[in-house]
Amino acid sequence: MKKILSIATLFLLIGGSNLNAQVDPHFSQYYVYPSWLNPALTGVFDGNYRVAAVYRSQWNKISSPFSTIGASADFSTDKNLNFGVSLLQQSAGNGGYNYLTGYASVAYTGIQFGSQGLQRISFGMQAGIINRRVNPSKFQFGDQWTSVTGYLPSNPTADILNATSKSTFDVGAGVLYFDGDAAHKANLFAGFSASHLTQPEDPYINGGTKEKLPIRYTAHAGVKLRMSETFSLSPNVLYLRQGNAEEKMAGAYATVTANAETELLAGVNYRFKDAVAPFLGLNYKNFVLGFSYDVNTSDLGKAVNGTSSFELSLSYVGRKSYKSTEQHFVCPRL
Repeated sequence: MKKILSIATLFLLIGGSNLNAQVDPHFSQYYVYPSWLNPALTGVFDGNYRVAAVYRSQWNKISSPFSTIGASADFSTDKNLNFGVSLLQQSAGNGGYNYLTGYASVAYTGIQFGSQGLQRISFGMQAGIINRRVNPSKFQFGDQWTSVTGYLPSNPTADILNATSKSTFDVGAGVLYFDGDAAHKANLFAGFSASHLTQPEDPYINGGTKEKLPIRYTAHAGVKLRMSETFSLSPNVLYLRQGNAEEKMAGAYATVTANAETELLAGVNYRFKDAVAPFLGLNYKNFVLGFSYDVNTSDLGKAVNGTSSFELSLSYVGRKSYKSTEQHFVCPRL
């Protein structure tokens, strides 16, 4: 049963001839991987460069869980142009399906207002390659089974995939508003992005109608509330829609300053009709280490004995030796 559920979930992710659902990986710590969330976030941080990585293990109680690894680096400049690169790979269960992306991104941050120009609107674009690959040797086809011997991998199959690896060009864009003025008690940020504007074709669907990767629309917002000199609270929301699938997430996290170099973070997000995701983190000398655990609340969790997921993230913001004019602004993220 576990293998059947794993393979069935794989085909839901890949898509079917009559299915137009979400196929992109998702994250509970979506704010750690800015290029996935919104390319307008490229280079928007208090520093000169940022590197980040996130690992997600999903549905870990099935025989071979889905795993997703994302890594990114972005750089801010004093020319109102920021640049970044990112890589992401998802390995999906027993089916031998791999989803690999590589993007370059650029953001323009020249629209600035407020007393010190710390309220800003940023426009971003990203372009790159999506590669989807399957390993047919991982599949068990119906004509390889007999009523006498059961499954025999040596039996030939008439189910032949037209392609086992396909790379396509992809483009996305986004816009972001944020208030980075540290003198404000409340710092609002909100953004919108659209991914897969080129709608690459699905290489694994063979039929009269060519299936395309649906555009993913993402809206996100939050506010950092400075409650005291050592404590802040950051409510945040996320809405995502791709094809006929949608994701809604709401939550908050708290930041407690322990000393000049250390902050403790804790919070929880709720993904509607799916999971509750508690979060713990540590910010030490510009390193942010985060851990979250999704407790599944959907019918899928009941079907596979309460399967859950976890994420581990690490990011670092670097600064040059001199003090830049943009130092100490509030970043629109965790």
